[in-house]
Amino acid sequence: MTNNTIQGSGLGLRRALAGALKSSIDAGDQLPIDFLEIAPENWMNVGGRLSKQLRYFTERFPFACHGLSLSIGSPAPLDEEFVRDVGRFLDEHGIGVYSEHLSYCSDVGHMYDLMPLPFTEEAVNYVAERIQRVQDILGRRLIVENVSAYVEPGKQMSEPEFVQAVLQKADCDLLLDVNNVYVNSVNHGYNPHDYITQMPTDRIRYYHIAGHYTENDSLLVDTHGADVIDPVWALLQHAYETHGQKATLLERDFNFPELSELSSELERIRSYQEDMSDVGPSHLTSVRGI
Repeated sequence: MTNNTIQGSGLGLRRALAGALKSSIDAGDQLPIDFLEIAPENWMNVGGRLSKQLRYFTERFPFACHGLSLSIGSPAPLDEEFVRDVGRFLDEHGIGVYSEHLSYCSDVGHMYDLMPLPFTEEAVNYVAERIQRVQDILGRRLIVENVSAYVEPGKQMSEPEFVQAVLQKADCDLLLDVNNVYVNSVNHGYNPHDYITQMPTDRIRYYHIAGHYTENDSLLVDTHGADVIDPVWALLQHAYETHGQKATLLERDFNFPELSELSSELERIRSYQEDMSDVGPSHLTSVRGI
């Protein structure tokens, strides 16, 4: 059975965290985790201990998959066999939520980085056609994530305009990464609150939040290796106020703190969500859609 619903506060399941999480669950600890998220590429076609480890968690939590290598904006042909492999993995584990980055990471070879797309009408049409093909193969909606970037090549429209145009043209959903909005706002000099406000409420499936590295006052690097900072927390609250509270995933990829520290950040997500639940949707500052 496929689970298309995630809600509450979620955590990215990394192999380095799995042992501590399992021990805590087995000990009966009440962790503030409502769902988990994995990169399917890191778990597809594994067997033995890793397969059993994944099954332990999928039997206990709703799951989302957040891909790394679909390379939806690549100039190379879409790897349709890879898409089918992902679909089989989603079906095997009953996962209905699949997101990917609105970027590309390969051409004739894999670049192991997320490269920015040009904000042009041509890129909108190209990416939308490929997203639609992925959705046709999978038989489910693809969720695309706004990405952090350090250059804006060939820019003919703003990033919010580009993201909205792709969502409309492809008829897909959005994973709104709040930290990426903040990082890009510093790197490229725009208002992050305005960006959040411009996103279409009806397309937002869930949120990401994470920490980053400050190179200098005008350059932030999206690392997922630090605590979430207060301006990003404030931006998440703005997203909730504008679009409503939705499932929110805490990303942490390295420099892992004690599980209690991660739990504190997850509890903070829950507290913001509970505050919005008390207010109710009629008090949202706007309800947007396309």
